[in-house]
Amino acid sequence: MSQWQELRNREAVIEVNEPPPLLVVEVVSESTKTVDYRAKRVEYNALNIPEYWIVDPLINKVTVLTLVEELYEPVEFVGAERILSATFTELELTVEQVLLAED
Repeated sequence: MSQWQELRNREAVIEVNEPPPLLVVEVVSESTKTVDYRAKRVEYNALNIPEYWIVDPLINKVTVLTLVEELYEPVEFVGAERILSATFTELELTVEQVLLAED
């Protein structure tokens, strides 16, 4: 919780010398597709971020990437599927709920 309080009032930049956040969420747009799906995977791996989500309203999908033995394992969720998070196991969100929050 203290990390959230520190990050909420500044630009969303993760510094190398800071502890990694538990979760990062990227929202895809036409102009960021390649960065969100490819470049961010390498960047977040180097920062040792345990989980990141790719919320893609262009194709109505949420991909949860979990860091396992230094590689991200992706799991895709669509529609009314409940998003499963290894970091936030009690989370009760569906893809539809997340995508509606983006509007």
